[in-house]
Amino acid sequence: MKTMQAILLGVVLLLTGTVNAQAPFGGDADVAYAKNLWKTMIEAGYAGPDGFMSRPYTGQHPHGAILDTISGQIALDGRLHDIIVKRNYGGEGVSISAVANDPRKYLGAVTVMLKRPGYDPETQDWFWAKYLPDGSLDKNPAGMLLAGKVAKGKPAGCIACHSAAPGGDMMFLKD
Repeated sequence: MKTMQAILLGVVLLLTGTVNAQAPFGGDADVAYAKNLWKTMIEAGYAGPDGFMSRPYTGQHPHGAILDTISGQIALDGRLHDIIVKRNYGGEGVSISAVANDPRKYLGAVTVMLKRPGYDPETQDWFWAKYLPDGSLDKNPAGMLLAGKVAKGKPAGCIACHSAAPGGDMMFLKD
């Protein structure tokens, strides 16, 4: 009986390790980095109630009916990083003018791409995160936190979509 229990425990540990090894995002290091990034974004004016915004424009799935996108640089880890911040707006009554007049009322999420040299050359070293309006990380339907190499190797998600961006840079912003 003890042998069977040991075998079952080994199988559970192996499967758990395999599942965790397959998750290219949402791990402890990525979550900690994303939390620090959010704090830094607020300090730099890229997020939070006093954050600056661009002119809202009509968006599309999966980001939102109305979007506001800012790109620039942010100091993090003692160096400057390129950053793209996209605020995703939706809800009843959402429109470009409604968002311009009361962005907090319609904010659904904040999606971020941060260029992190050496992080993941296969994805042009982009670090991905999706935050809820309060700065907490959003989750996918499986409950995984959306930070890091979000959905790398999957048929849908941040990396799959952005891999199709013209120019091979994973950015639609400049195309």
